[in-house]
Amino acid sequence: MHAMTQRLAPLALALSVVLVAGLASPDAMAQKKKKSSKPKAPPAPTACTDFYSVATADWAKAHPQPATGSVSAMGELAERSLQQQRDLLDAAMQGPQGNVQKLLGDFWASGLDEAAVERDGANPVAPLLARIDGIRKAKDIPPAIAALHQVGIPVAFNFGADIDLRDLSRHIGYFGQGGLGLPDPAFYTRGDADTKAVMSRYEDYVKKILTLSGTPATRLDADAKAVIDLETRIAQASKPIVSLREFQSNYAPVAVKDIGKTYKRLQLAEFLKAQGVTDDTVSIANTQLFTQLDAMAGSLPPAQWQAYLRFHVGNAMAPYLAKAWRDAEFEFRGRVLRSQATPPERWRQVLDAITTAAGPMLGHEYAARYVPAGTKSRAEQIATDVRSALGRAVDRSPWMGASAKAEAKAKLDKLKIEIGTPRRDLDYSVQPMGRGSFGGNMLIASTWRHREEMKRIGRGNADRRWDVLPQQPTLAYDIAQNRLIVTAAMLQGPVLDMSADSASQYGSFGALVGIELGHAVDNKGRLVDSKDTVRDWWTPAENDAWNALGQKVTTQYGQFEDPALTGIKINASQTLNANVADLSGVELAWDAWRNANASADATAQKAFFQGWANLWAQQSSAQDATARAATGVHAPGKWRVNGPLMNLPAFGEAYACKAGSAMVSKDPIRIWP
Repeated sequence: MHAMTQRLAPLALALSVVLVAGLASPDAMAQKKKKSSKPKAPPAPTACTDFYSVATADWAKAHPQPATGSVSAMGELAERSLQQQRDLLDAAMQGPQGNVQKLLGDFWASGLDEAAVERDGANPVAPLLARIDGIRKAKDIPPAIAALHQVGIPVAFNFGADIDLRDLSRHIGYFGQGGLGLPDPAFYTRGDADTKAVMSRYEDYVKKILTLSGTPATRLDADAKAVIDLETRIAQASKPIVSLREFQSNYAPVAVKDIGKTYKRLQLAEFLKAQGVTDDTVSIANTQLFTQLDAMAGSLPPAQWQAYLRFHVGNAMAPYLAKAWRDAEFEFRGRVLRSQATPPERWRQVLDAITTAAGPMLGHEYAARYVPAGTKSRAEQIATDVRSALGRAVDRSPWMGASAKAEAKAKLDKLKIEIGTPRRDLDYSVQPMGRGSFGGNMLIASTWRHREEMKRIGRGNADRRWDVLPQQPTLAYDIAQNRLIVTAAMLQGPVLDMSADSASQYGSFGALVGIELGHAVDNKGRLVDSKDTVRDWWTPAENDAWNALGQKVTTQYGQFEDPALTGIKINASQTLNANVADLSGVELAWDAWRNANASADATAQKAFFQGWANLWAQQSSAQDATARAATGVHAPGKWRVNGPLMNLPAFGEAYACKAGSAMVSKDPIRIWP
C-alpha cells in the first residue's frame, strides 16, 4: 500500500498543476480534451482473453516479425533436423561406425569436395550417354528406357509402387504419366504469352544441357526441337495435373500377362522384368498415353528418341555434376520455375541429393543417433494412452450409431503404432561409393533406392516402408495401413520435450497424436473398415451429424480475425478439416492425461495448455500471411491454440476465467462430448 501511495502522489500533483493552469488559460482545457480523445492502448492480454499471446510471449520477443516469409516453432524444428543430419554426416565422414555410415560419409565427402566434382565433369553420365548412342532401331528404345528407370531416372512415363485399392495388404506397380521436362503438361498446350515465354526459356535450357552432354553445334537446334516435339506428344495425351489427385480414377488394374500384347512396341512386360517386378497385376489408368507411347516407340526416328533421352539424363543429373551443369539447371529451374534468387548453400544441395537417393539410409542412422530408447518408449506410451482415449470417446459419442461404434473400435484394436523408423527395415547392401565421384555416388545410391522401392510391389509388402523419411519431422495416420507414423525427427521439442513434465508432453505430442488418430474414425477413416476394405461404414445420419459439427466449427472460426492482417477474418471453410482435427486432438490428449492424473491441480493442468501453445508460435510477414490466407488449410497459430482451448471447459476452469471471457466459448463445440 505504501508503494502504491508513493506512485500516486506525483500523479496527483501533476493533475493539480494542469487544473490551475487551465484557470489561467482558456486554451488549456481544449488542449486537455484533445489529449484525452486519443484512443487508449488495448489492455495487455491475459490467459482468459488471449492465451496464445501470453503463452508465446517469450518466443515472440526472440523472433520479431520478419520483413518477408515467416518463422515458426515447427519451422525451427525442421531446421534443427537438417542441422542434425549435417552433424551426423560430418561424423560419418570423419569416423564412420558401420557400413551404412561409411557409405553415407563417402557420399557426403564426395559432394562437399567441389574441386573433385569439377574434375569429374560429365564422367558420371558418360556410360548412360554411351548406351543411348548405341540405339540403332526402334526395338532398342524400350530397353534404354528401362535401363534409365533402373538408375532412378524415369523417362517417357513414371512407374512406382502404391497401394492396391482392392487389397490394402499389398502394393502393385502403377504406370503413370511423366517423361516431361516441365512440371505440368499444360505448358506444352497453352498458347498465352506467359506460357510461351517459359517455353522459350525452356528451349534455351534444353540446348544448354544437350551441349554439355556432347551434342554438336550443327545439330543443336534440331535436337532441341526434337526433344520438345516428343514431350509435346506426351503432354497432349496426359491428364490435367488436378485429375491425378483423384486416386480412384487413377486405379485401373490389369493383368501383367496382357500388357506385353497390348503395348508390344513399348515392351512393358520386359520393362517389369528389368525392374525386378514379378507381380501378376499392375495399374495403367491412362491407356491413351500408353497407346500413344507405344505408337511413338515404333514410329518416331531413333535419333529423336536419342536426343530426348540424352537431354533427360543431363536434366536429371545436372544438379550433381560440374558447375556448368549446375548453373544451367539453376538458371532455368531455380530462377524461372522456383523463383529462387540464389542457389542454396552447398551443404544443403548435397544433403538434398543424399535425401533423394539415399534418404532411408540416412533415416536409419538418424534414428539410431538421435532417438534414445527412453524417448521412443515414452512416445509409445503417450500414443497408446491417446488411442485408449479415442476408444472411450467413441463409446460415449452421441453422433455415432452402434454399428459405426463397433467398426471404429475394431479399427482401433488393430491400429499399429510405429515410432522412429518403419518396423520392417531395408536391405542396405550397396556397391561401395568412395569419395572420387559425387555424380557416380548419386547413381549408385539412386539405383539402390529404386531397387528397394520395387521390392514393395507384391503380396505382403504394403507395410514395408513409410512414405516419409525418419529424419523429416512428420506425425501422420496412414489410412491404408491403419497405422500411426511418428518419425524420429518429431521426437524432440517442441513436440516431445523429454525435459518437460507429463502434462506438457500430452499437450504437445499427445495432442498431435490425437489429431492424427482421429482420422482413423472420422470422415476420412470412414472410407476404410477394420478389415482393410475400401467401403463407407458410416450411415447417412452419422454423415449429417458430422456435417452439422463442421458447420458449427465454420461459424465459430469464421469470426476469428487473422492476427497478421488487419480486418481480415480467417477462411473457416478452407481450414475446416484442420480446425476439426485440432479440436479433436486436444480433447483426446486432455482425456488421456486426465485419465492418469485425475487429482492434478490447476498448476499442473496449465502445463498441458502451455505444451499445446508451444507448437504453434509463429510470426509472419504481411506478404506471407496474405498468401497463407488465400491457400492455407490451417488456421494461423493464434487460432490453432485459442480455438480448441476456448471450447474445452477445463481450460477456463484451470485459469479461473469468468463467463463471457474471450477464452470461454458461449457455445462450446465438442467433437467427442
